Amino acid sequence: MAKQSKRYRTLAEKHKAADPLPLAEAVNMLKGYSGTKFDQSVEIAIRLGIDNAQADQLVRGSIVLPHGIGKQQRVVVFAKGAKADEAREAGADVVGEEELAEKIKGGWTEFDVCIAAPDMMKLVGPLGKVLGPRGLMPSPRAGTVTPDVDKTVREYKAGKVEFRNDKGGVVQAVVGKLSFDAPKLTENIQAFLDKVVGLKPAAVKGTYVKGAHISATMSPSVRLAV
Repeated sequence: MAKQSKRYRTLAEKHKAADPLPLAEAVNMLKGYSGTKFDQSVEIAIRLGIDNAQADQLVRGSIVLPHGIGKQQRVVVFAKGAKADEAREAGADVVGEEELAEKIKGGWTEFDVCIAAPDMMKLVGPLGKVLGPRGLMPSPRAGTVTPDVDKTVREYKAGKVEFRNDKGGVVQAVVGKLSFDAPKLTENIQAFLDKVVGLKPAAVKGTYVKGAHISATMSPSVRLAV
């Protein structure tokens, strides 16, 4: 840990750039921060000029990034009959009904995405206390309560990313790995930026995107010119 801290301080001292950079330059700078023994995840954080207390200003959505996120997501699905078969064929890691619900009630949350067919919501609803705080509760708005189980599972397996603003009006998401080549990482980040910009609530007045930066798991952040 001491070596990592020293490395981080050295990189931060080297960076010292207060001015935001164009995306391509920011990505190149971030990639220059490699040097760990593992492949760091790259995240983006966008500060929005929204009022989180107003329901009509909340920003939430999902996107299938052009080059995925470099991670195989574990997907569980609540479905029965033909829908359950579709989920399995699409690559779902776990598919179930009552037994799966009981397992989650017991505290099992070793998965990244939870999808439910609409007719399963009576079973899934009571799981909100476990899934909600972890951001795993299926939602029609997020597209995880859907009759298109097959398509949705395939999208998440391909690297679909969900996002929503936090209490401070910040949207955060993983957009790839530091090992991605610069053009692919740039395309992923630009696609995410475009998606968030396209979701600007009509009720928002003034500046919508107030700032953004990208960072890797163990590296300083780099401000973007947006």
